[in-house]
Amino acid sequence: MFELNPALDRDSVLVGHFSLCQLRMINDAQFPWFVLVPQRNNITEIYQLVEEDRQQLMTESCLLAETLHDAFSATKLNIAALGNQVPQLHVHHIVRYKTDPCWPGPIWGEIDAIPYEKENLAEILQKVQSLLSDDLTLPSDEAELYY
Repeated sequence: MFELNPALDRDSVLVGHFSLCQLRMINDAQFPWFVLVPQRNNITEIYQLVEEDRQQLMTESCLLAETLHDAFSATKLNIAALGNQVPQLHVHHIVRYKTDPCWPGPIWGEIDAIPYEKENLAEILQKVQSLLSDDLTLPSDEAELYY
């Protein structure tokens, strides 16, 4: 059974499931920020995935990136798999704007997160879920949507 790292669970909300990855949204209203988490235990690096899973991760990442870029009119997308603080493999997809508080630098460790208001969180979740509805399985339990 797949186990999500507690830090990812604490800092994000489940958006839905692709065939390989959980799609989660980081609770920071300053950036539309999502992570793909391959549902494989004991994986810290992309190369550790079997070839089929590596290809599926790329497919899901590209689909998510294109969707986010278009839906949020991004200036740039930052896509990265760092894992320095959370070793479980997860791939960040962060929508960036020239007007965001960290532009043009990285966002990690620069400013404190500002949690979403419940209404804004629900609005963004619904938007992304709707745009990805052909490829994303939504959480079955309403309680999974909010923390």
